[in-house]
Amino acid sequence: MRGRNDLELKNYMETLVWQYLDEVVGSHKELCQCDRCRYDIVALALNFLPPRYIVTDKGETWAKVKVLEQQFYVDVLTALSHAITIVKSRPHHSRVD
Repeated sequence: MRGRNDLELKNYMETLVWQYLDEVVGSHKELCQCDRCRYDIVALALNFLPPRYIVTDKGETWAKVKVLEQQFYVDVLTALSHAITIVKSRPHHSRVD
């Protein structure tokens, strides 16, 4: 049985990874900024992190989980940096110089 239509199940780590992606990628000027590389970075980073699922009412602001953001900040930045290193060394497309 699927859940009620007014509730939403969300992996909070995915939200944080997307939120901090530009900040971390911005410090790597030589990194390809194409959509494929960005999605590869996010996918790898999420694979390095444990999922943290939350249930909210659809459209609800996540004020209650702001505390989690501070707690997981370092973990997310570390996972993103590791993913960037991997994608930079082995992108899934030809390099264009």
